[in-house]
Amino acid sequence: MFQATRQRLALWYTTVTAVLLLLFATGVYLYVRSTLIERVDDTLKHVVEVVERSLIIQPVEASGIPYRVNYEASFPNNAQAVEDDHIDLEWFSPTGKLLWSTLSEPLDIPLHANQTGETVYLSADQLLRQVTDRVQIGRHVLGYLRVSHPWFEVTKPSRQLIIDLTLGTVLMVISTAAIGWWLSGLAIKPVRESYQSLKQFTADASHELRNPIATIQTNVQVALGDPDLESPLQRQQLKVVERLTQRLGRLVNDLLFLARADSGIMQSEWQSVPLDALLIEVIEEQQLVAVQKGVALSLHLVETPSQKTTIQESSGFLALTEDAFTLQGDWNQLARLFTNLVSNAVQYTPVSGKTTAQASVQVELQQLERLSNMRGRNIQSLLRVQVRDTGTGIPESALPHIFDRFYRVDPARKHDATAGSGLGLAIARAIVENHHGRIQVESVLNQGTTVVVTLPASKSEKLT
Repeated sequence: MFQATRQRLALWYTTVTAVLLLLFATGVYLYVRSTLIERVDDTLKHVVEVVERSLIIQPVEASGIPYRVNYEASFPNNAQAVEDDHIDLEWFSPTGKLLWSTLSEPLDIPLHANQTGETVYLSADQLLRQVTDRVQIGRHVLGYLRVSHPWFEVTKPSRQLIIDLTLGTVLMVISTAAIGWWLSGLAIKPVRESYQSLKQFTADASHELRNPIATIQTNVQVALGDPDLESPLQRQQLKVVERLTQRLGRLVNDLLFLARADSGIMQSEWQSVPLDALLIEVIEEQQLVAVQKGVALSLHLVETPSQKTTIQESSGFLALTEDAFTLQGDWNQLARLFTNLVSNAVQYTPVSGKTTAQASVQVELQQLERLSNMRGRNIQSLLRVQVRDTGTGIPESALPHIFDRFYRVDPARKHDATAGSGLGLAIARAIVENHHGRIQVESVLNQGTTVVVTLPASKSEKLT
């Protein structure tokens, strides 16, 4: 329990930190990338200003064209310089015709004025950052100057930044996971110690209460057996005390059992247990209560075909043992398990539970086999016990909580003299888990409940 809680704490701590690191890395990347783009744009705008100041503008006498740019005399001095800076220039006429360029091949890119800078895709792996300025005197357009800069000065450092941020984030997440695991261990340590102390207190208190309760019960029984006790009122009061003492004794024993199970000190006497014989004893013990309530209690042993024959595999045959219903377990714990389940079924199966048939509780025992390793041809032998009743059923909303300690499906029954302590199913689950099995409950309200217990026949096997 604490290990799972520690894992969840460390996982949440790591997840939150990873999300924050991811947001931080994304912010850093976007900031650096925008800074690089701004730097390139400032460079392009500076080049545009320098080139415009160096343009040679000549007056002309042609009608309607007062000025023109002598691009032959304006650009040759700048061509070599711009190539060294990885910047290319293009000069266009007022009509958009390319007149001069530092590029070896003209760009097939539409011309439109954009002084803020734009990214142009030449191919999948070749991009340019461009600024296009319209050169004019008054309302007279002299031409268009387009300045281009390779995008690798942005993409190259951006890619390197992504690699650095990714590596840094991964290392930080790994470090955070390790630190989170350590911190969660520190955080849960006092809780674990408190829980261990509480379990130890419960076990010690339950153990210490057993003797005085047994003493009280013995004294009450002795008083009831006194032939001089003639007062009916005193005898009735002593019987009430005896009944309450017995109930308190069962509660103390249940608490002591659960405390030992939680502490991992449950004492189990493993032996070969014929489950069919054990169930027969349980049915016999509960038969009187069932008859008094008018409930038909029965046991069915289901023989599968594999119990009488063999299982054929790819390379031979594997014979099953004759003791089909025998498993390795603790007789007393298993008897307690199925006594709880059968008694609950009888208790909550009223005679009026069904109108079309007699109220009944059916216990079914069946042997199952399954291949646990297809290559190794290992067959896992399982025993499944179903306790099926026609009682009041359990609401669907209560099913997830029925194994909780002191939980009652109907709180109105908490003062019922026949009601248990609310620990029966919790003890049943603890016993099943101690035998590496699985317990499931299926129920339909006002129709009945089925409890399915599946146990491995061997002590070394576990259900997966």
